[in-house]
Amino acid sequence: MKLYYTPGACSMSPHIVAMEAGLPLDLVRVDLKTHKTADGEDYYTINPKGYVPALKLDSGEVLTEGPAIVQYLADQKPDAQLLPKEGTVARYHAIEWLAFINSELHKTFSPLFGGQLSNDAQKATKEKIFKRFEYVESRLSGDYLMGSQFTAPDAYLFVMLNWARAMQIDISGLPKLTAYFARVAARPQVQATLKMEGLA
Repeated sequence: MKLYYTPGACSMSPHIVAMEAGLPLDLVRVDLKTHKTADGEDYYTINPKGYVPALKLDSGEVLTEGPAIVQYLADQKPDAQLLPKEGTVARYHAIEWLAFINSELHKTFSPLFGGQLSNDAQKATKEKIFKRFEYVESRLSGDYLMGSQFTAPDAYLFVMLNWARAMQIDISGLPKLTAYFARVAARPQVQATLKMEGLA
């Protein structure tokens, strides 16, 4: 399988999931400004949406959208327990977390990356993101989002927390989330992912 990624982007989430599952991936770096891969291929021919991640399966079929890709990867190695079993309520809670992170955190960050917001708009956006993190803080009751087991939503939330740090959104007033971020960052496969993406 090939994962099309950009260092530090949301494609880090499936990269972490694959690493945690022990699934080998060929990594293909994408320049999101030129929409070219590292070997000069037009990325739009891989993913017409133009953004990462995309996962090219061995069959040649391509999956896009991070929440779909992480579920596919997790299901390739069920013993890794990166998602609860299909049909269980816990499985739907994991999907609920993926949906929340995707719609309420990920998409809320997007305007900050364009560099065109006024100072007031930036402040309002960051306050909105912080409110979403406050919600996560209120729901954390174990080591990870689903309790004691690291799962795919944790990989996605970790990327959002990395973005928060890059955008100077201070979460130090959220002690459970601060400890959670450090806990996930310390995982060996997360460290390995950061190193592979040149971010360690």
